[in-house]
Amino acid sequence: MNRGYLARWRLVASHEGAVVAPDERLSWPQTTAMGVQHVIAMFGATVLAPILMGFNPNIAILMSGIGTLLFFFITGGRVPSYLGSSFAFIGVVIAASGYAGSGPNGNLGVALGGIIACGAVYALIGVLVSLTNERHTKAAPVKGLEGLEVEEVEQDVAVHWIERLMPPVVTGSVVAVIGLNLAGVPIKNMAPTSFDTWMQLVTFVCVGLIAVYARGMVQRLLILMGLIAASLVYALLTNGLGMGKPIDLAPLAAAAWFGLPTFSAPVFEVNAMLLIAPVAVILVAENLGHLKAVGAMTGRDLNPYLGRAFIGDGVATMVSGAVGGTGVTTYAENIGVMAATKIYSTAMFVVAALIAILMGFSPKFGALVQTIPLPVMGGVSIVVFGLIAIAGAKIWVDNKVDFSQNRNLIVAGITLILGTGDFTLRFGQFALGGIGTATFGAVLLYALLNRGRR
Repeated sequence: MNRGYLARWRLVASHEGAVVAPDERLSWPQTTAMGVQHVIAMFGATVLAPILMGFNPNIAILMSGIGTLLFFFITGGRVPSYLGSSFAFIGVVIAASGYAGSGPNGNLGVALGGIIACGAVYALIGVLVSLTNERHTKAAPVKGLEGLEVEEVEQDVAVHWIERLMPPVVTGSVVAVIGLNLAGVPIKNMAPTSFDTWMQLVTFVCVGLIAVYARGMVQRLLILMGLIAASLVYALLTNGLGMGKPIDLAPLAAAAWFGLPTFSAPVFEVNAMLLIAPVAVILVAENLGHLKAVGAMTGRDLNPYLGRAFIGDGVATMVSGAVGGTGVTTYAENIGVMAATKIYSTAMFVVAALIAILMGFSPKFGALVQTIPLPVMGGVSIVVFGLIAIAGAKIWVDNKVDFSQNRNLIVAGITLILGTGDFTLRFGQFALGGIGTATFGAVLLYALLNRGRR
């Protein structure tokens, strides 16, 4: 890889099974096609997350593109990743803003202030990691077999202290809590009638059938495809048979194809900031896992860019929150596409980002998203929140967390109940809700129970 700050892509020929490295690229027509595929991969989740929080989906798509470009420049174009709306923010945003689950979020500014605070914490962690990496790398000898071994260990110091602070039992518990804490939102707030409840059931059955029986890209887009299928069923039963509230397509027809999205200003409220900022812990663990996965697939040591990746994600989150967008994170969906295609060129993510920015300037796109029926969104939410909870358990399984140890049992068990039961601590006028107490509690409880143990 070239020694300049910003990677310069080397043009390579395309043939089946060929691996394209991060600093290489295919021809521009092929790179553009790959960029479109990555837009499709991130599309469902990036659009769904803002809807669940009452955010403007146009802004979310726009800022996912801008955030990806920021990440590209901050990492020097060496880390292939796409930044999309993070589901880790859903629970805390709903709790901080009091969002009821339908329509625009009337308390959006408060949530944006918290998202910016989270991004700032995340970026500061990135700065600390960068300084740690730089200090130890410079101190390491570079000659001889023994020197090379020391250098490798020293370069991983930043990774190790993060993993000691947030081991898999902690990160798995916190991720699971995000999903469990949200369980009541779709069931209690997004199905006002019996018909709506049945439509939620139809929706998550559609998603399940696609997840199991579909193949290829349709299966990879199971949430989006399930949402479309359930919306068609809903339209047949309501617009066709008059069984519920029909879908109104008039706003979609009236919306312009191109225009400026509606931006929103943040409001900095201490309670909301302290509630949302701890999500940085989850984003760090998530980004670290993604970076490891990409490093293993590409055969490149990406640990030296870990701090830059955190800073890039944190800065992108702050910029997004400043104009009304969601918090962003690296996307597993796009990593999956890279694993399937063996194409890791960062050039295709620049193309994907530019396409997303163009989509953000289409009011027609935003109006289309707003036509999605509430119970269909509720059914999709049940699936998504359940998958978030299971993702936490998957972290335990993948990292072989030993639950025969009382330390792990206590940390995981207490964390799950604190978050699911919405355990709240009050300090005068400030209240720290379930996700906040679960996150801080998991980190502090593990540190306490791990004292004196090597």
